[in-house]
Amino acid sequence: QVQLVESGGGLVQPGGSLRLSCAVSGFTVGSRLMGWYRQAPGKERELVASISFGGSSTYDDSVKGRFTMSRDNAKNTVYLQMNSLKPEDTAVYYCKATWRGFVNWGQGTQVTVSS
Repeated sequence: QVQLVESGGGLVQPGGSLRLSCAVSGFTVGSRLMGWYRQAPGKERELVASISFGGSSTYDDSVKGRFTMSRDNAKNTVYLQMNSLKPEDTAVYYCKATWRGFVNWGQGTQVTVSS
């Protein structure tokens, strides 16, 4: 059974850091295109970062230089290290796996950046 479970969200002050995790079961993370998305209240879900089969990452311009996506094949987990957080980063963050048209989503984890 395919399952993606996000964790690591919370409340953080502007300028702070969080690391999100997406633990995967049912497939290996290296066999899927993995992505982190976010959805703020009243807005559409948007792609934040993705990591390819080969391990190269791409980022939305809004997070370049602040966020880093990585993958640990041994733990079958992908991560999103978020530094220099801003209030506009506040959203529910989702992990997504894509393979040959099949898509799986996690349940999401809330990130709130506020003083």
